[in-house]
Amino acid sequence: MITAGKYKYETHCHTAPVSGCAKASAKDTVRFYKALGYDGIFLSNHFLDGNINPEAGKLPYPEQIAYYFRDYEDALAEGKRIGLKVFPAVELSFLGTDFLIYGLGRAWYLAHPEIMRLEKTEELSMMRDAGALIVQAHPYREDFYIDHIRLFPRSVHAVETLNSCQPEPVNEMAALYASHYGLLTTWGSDNHWAGEVFDVLRRRGLQPAIAGMSADEPLESVEDYIRLIKAGAMRPFLQPEPEQESK
Repeated sequence: MITAGKYKYETHCHTAPVSGCAKASAKDTVRFYKALGYDGIFLSNHFLDGNINPEAGKLPYPEQIAYYFRDYEDALAEGKRIGLKVFPAVELSFLGTDFLIYGLGRAWYLAHPEIMRLEKTEELSMMRDAGALIVQAHPYREDFYIDHIRLFPRSVHAVETLNSCQPEPVNEMAALYASHYGLLTTWGSDNHWAGEVFDVLRRRGLQPAIAGMSADEPLESVEDYIRLIKAGAMRPFLQPEPEQESK
C-alpha cells in the first residue's frame, strides 16, 4: 500500500461558472478541501476549447482569458484567507480527449491567442517548449459525445492513471498505457461538485473516495509540483469520505 506524504494536493478539479459542467463555486471548493485537511489544489477548469461556460465564447480573446481565470482568482483569494494553496492549471480538450496543463499562467495564454488555431499536437509541443507539464487525463474514458479513444504518447509527459470519477477498467487501461510508453503517472479526482462529490461517486457505483498527489515537502509553486513529479518524489493517495459524512 502506498503511504501518502505529509502534504496533500488535489490535481484535477472544476468550478462554476467557468466550467460549464461544474456545480460548485470556487470558494466552496476551496473550503471543502481545507476541511479535508488538504494543503492545496490545482484548479483545472475547462479551457476555451472545451466545456467552458458558453457565455465566454461571445467575448474577444483577451476577455475570454480574463473570464477563464476569474474562478482561479476567486479561489486564490479564498485560499489565502483560510490557508489553502491554490495553483493554476488548465484542462485542454480535443473531441473528448483531455489534457491537464501545469506551469503556464494567465500571461502566457494572453500572449498566445494563436493556440486556438493550432493542431493539438502543435499546441502541446508549444506548451512543452514553454516549460509546461502535460498530463493526458482519463485517456480511456467513454461517454456519449466521445467518438473514439485517442492517445498522444509523444505529446505528454504523464498519464492520469487513477481518476476517482472513472470506473476501474478505465483507470486500469490508463495505467497500462503509461507503463508501456514509460510515461509518468498522476492521480486526481476530476471533482466538479466540491462536498457533494462523495454522493456523486456513490450514485455512480464507485468508491466514495477522491484521489490526489502528496509530497513530503510543501509546494510553494507550480514549478515545485513539476519538479517533484519529474523526480518521482510525489506519491498518489485516495482520500475516503469522512466518517461523519458517511451515510
